[in-house]
Amino acid sequence: MSQVKYKRIILKISGEALAGDEGTGINPTVIAHLAKEIKSVHDLGVQIGVVCGGGNMWRGETGAKLGMERSQADYMGMLATIMNGLALQDGLEHVGVPTRLQTSIEMRQVAEPYIRRKAIRHLEKGRVVIFGGGTGNPYFSTDTTAALRAAEMDANVILMAKNGVDGVYTGDPKLDPKAKKYSELTQLDLIAKNLKVMDRTASSLSMDTHIPLIVFNVNTEGNIKKVVLGDHIGTIIEGGK
Repeated sequence: MSQVKYKRIILKISGEALAGDEGTGINPTVIAHLAKEIKSVHDLGVQIGVVCGGGNMWRGETGAKLGMERSQADYMGMLATIMNGLALQDGLEHVGVPTRLQTSIEMRQVAEPYIRRKAIRHLEKGRVVIFGGGTGNPYFSTDTTAALRAAEMDANVILMAKNGVDGVYTGDPKLDPKAKKYSELTQLDLIAKNLKVMDRTASSLSMDTHIPLIVFNVNTEGNIKKVVLGDHIGTIIEGGK
């Protein structure tokens, strides 16, 4: 593993990335692509934790805006992340990658309850661990979950897998042709420039734990492996500066 830069990673996959071009739901082609990409990194001996978003099915903020009680709406979003985790687990096991799904909301017939020491042991044994259910608390995003699990797992980096976007830009590159891509940023830059890469709670936690963040396009074949090997693609955000 001498050529590997990051030996233990947390991969954050947005719900939108799981939906692909369809925009909503779970796209089986995308799941197969992600499983293949994760396997290529797993084959290097890298220890991998995955946090899935749930925006392809439900967003708590959206429900709250429609008049739902916010906590209730957020719990629905947590369940959406578990459905995404089950789909990704199935995809990974189809390509021969041993996988465990742990959830912060207990549902033993579906997945293991989240236990930090058990999760670390799974990683050490070469199993991919998918963390479902967010933090288990309303008002916290899956970005915050990724930052929290990265700290708990003592991960070397958080990889933010984006759907068709190859980094952080000054504006939306799909709407603004003059938007420029940042090569490097700090968590303070994200807050000061109001760059909506992750919410402020997640940024603050990443800053406190000094865990770097890399934002990259997951749709490009081989990108996860390139990042793990140390290629400078996407945008690197230093955690503690």
